[in-house]
Formats: sequence, C-alpha cells, structure tokens
Amino acid sequence: MTTDLNIMVGGEAGQGVQSVGAILAKTLAGAGLHVFADQDYESRVRGGHNFFRIRASRNEVRALMRGLDILVALNKETIDLHRKELKNGGIIIFDAAQAKIPAAGKQFLDVPLVKLAEDTVKNKLMANTVAVGAVLGLAGYDFNLLTPVLKDEFGRHGEQIVKDNVTAARAGFDLAGKSGRKLAAAAPEGRPGRRRMLLNGNEAIALGAMVAGCKLIAAYPMTPASSIMEYMAEKGRQYGVVTVHVEDEIAGMNMAVGAGYAGARAMIATSGGGFALMVEALALAGMTETPVVAFLGQRPGPATGLPTRTEQAELWFALHAGHGEFPRAVLAPATAEDAFHAAIKAFNLAEKYQTPVIILSDHHLATSYVTVDRFDLSKVKIDRGELLSDEAVRNLTDYRRHAVTRSGV
Repeated sequence: MTTDLNIMVGGEAGQGVQSVGAILAKTLAGAGLHVFADQDYESRVRGGHNFFRIRASRNEVRALMRGLDILVALNKETIDLHRKELKNGGIIIFDAAQAKIPAAGKQFLDVPLVKLAEDTVKNKLMANTVAVGAVLGLAGYDFNLLTPVLKDEFGRHGEQIVKDNVTAARAGFDLAGKSGRKLAAAAPEGRPGRRRMLLNGNEAIALGAMVAGCKLIAAYPMTPASSIMEYMAEKGRQYGVVTVHVEDEIAGMNMAVGAGYAGARAMIATSGGGFALMVEALALAGMTETPVVAFLGQRPGPATGLPTRTEQAELWFALHAGHGEFPRAVLAPATAEDAFHAAIKAFNLAEKYQTPVIILSDHHLATSYVTVDRFDLSKVKIDRGELLSDEAVRNLTDYRRHAVTRSGV
C-alpha cells in the first residue's frame, strides 16, 4: 500500500471531464482520504483539451505531485499528451473503440465505456459514469463508497437516473476489478469514519460570505469568479441571500454600493476586466464611506486576458483602483480555509471602517478542490462597527452621517 494515488481524467470540452473528476474526488474524500484536485480547461464549450487531476492520500495534501497511477483517457489526444506522465506500473483506462487505437501493452486497460453504458442502461451519455466505476474497481476500493455520491450528484434528476448511473458505474467497476490488472502499488486506504468537506476556493468564499451575513451579491459572470455567484444563487433561498445577475459590471458594483448604503451587507464577484469597469463605482463607495466587498479573481495578462489560466498580477491595481484617494483593505487568502475566514473578515472590516474591501484570488485557488475539516462556526465573530440602536434612532434629531468623529465613523 502506498500513501498517495494520482489520477488524471482527460478529454475534450463537452465530454464531461470535470464531472468525472469531481465525482471521483468526492468519492475518495468520502473514503476518508485527504484530496487535492485541480482542473485545466479552455474557453470553449466544445473541443480543446481539458483535464482534471486528483491526488488522494492518507496524509494532508495541498498540491499535486508528478507521476500518474491512473490516466482516464476519454479521447486519443489525452493518451498522446499525457502517456509519458504515467509512473512505472501506471495504467491507462480508455475505450479502444472510441479512441480508435488498439490496447497495446501493459499500460492499457480497454474498458468499452460507451458499449457498457448502452448495454446496461441504454444510454451512452452514462459512459463517463462507467469510467468512474472502472477507476474504483482498478484501484480496489469498495463500490459502496460511490453510491451516495451518485445519489447526491444526480438525485435532482429523479430516482431512475440515479439507479441507471449506479448500474453503469457497477458495470465499469466489475470489468476493471475482474480484469486481473493491478496497480504497481496498492491504493491508499482511507479512514471512512473521518468526514471532511471537499470544496474549492470560490465555494469557501461563498460560504464565508453567507456566514458573515451577506444579503446581496450582484455580479456579471466572469471566470474565475463566476462560480461564487452560481453557488450563492443555489443556496440563496436557504440562507436569505439575494443573487442578481446584472446586465454588466458597472451595474453590479453600483447595485452593491446601493445595498451597502441601505445597510445590507453586499458584495460583487468579478475578474480584472470586469473590475476595471467598476472602479468609478468603487470610488463612489470610497467617497460616500459605504461598505462593500469586492471579490477579484485575477487573470493573466491585460484587457480580457486569459480566463482559464492563473496569475497574480493585480495587487497594484487593487491597491490603487479608483480616482482620488480613499482608504480600502485588500485581503489575499492562500488556502480554502483562508478564503472562508477572509470573506468574514472582509465584511467586518468594510462595516467597521465604512470602506470598500477587496479579496484577491486567482484561478488556481478559485477552482482547485481540497479536503478541509468542517469550519468551527463558534469562532466566527460578526463586527458591524458602530451602529445606532433602535432607541437612538427613535430619539434622533440631528444625524450627521459624515461628521468627523474620534472613531472616524
């Protein structure tokens, strides 16, 4: 038994690479393993090479490592590009009929993904689920680890869809398990009793914002920030958050500033080009001393930049964005845990000092998944700064919002 298992799922956009990778990562996390996973994709709905990498370990992991134990190749290009990354004894799971190449050598395990899906559930779209099962069968894990993940992933589509996915996964699991093929080193055993969350940096930001009492997110989709809005839209009704998909970034920041002016905790989420459009409204928040939180997911390069690559080149921009001079705070979390707490701190600072607060992130932190212990909410403190009590409001005769005071508020 080894301490690490490294898996890559590769294919083209539209083949479900991210879905296969995410289900595998959740399953391994559910087995009690520590997981780190990242994804690489292009700005295309279909076509272009994508891959999803997973490292699972008995020990805490915060990065990937070289050498693949299993490569799941959903097309021939993945084999051509990544075959050289296999460890000695590593195995490529692929569908020879779809890749149109023979299974030659010990490196290859031919799993007829599409045929198994069609034969078992009469739905070739579930070929990806067959691949998930094949990975677990090859690695020697218990199939029952996968069932609850499939229920969670497909439950909203109905009981029959869940049942079909379980059936398809079982077909891949059985074929790989009975193939006689073994990894060079046995896959790491998990600790099933240990429950950890698997989340990426953007999900951590969204969770932190909701815990902090954010009541509005106004945003226009722009990777790598888009999934914050999507996550909060999904959870909004449950946690009392209004999510507004605005017509453009200018409207987003103005709406968030307006909400802050009315007393609601509000935020925006964008990337460099979108943030550039927001700086006049950011300066408005600075001038009016209005709290607002801005999430800035950095991209490489100027203008539109590279939306699916990572770089940290906008610190200077965040520090000085906006005309005139006004105070602001800039936070730069390094991990998912940092991101969760940074979101809470951002709202506290924004209201305490009545100023904009910017949270810096990048593609790597925003989209990489990691297992973390459940956040201790008993340690979360909400600081709304200086507030007028209900009684003070009733007795108010001369309220001067921008009077110079000892506290500055």
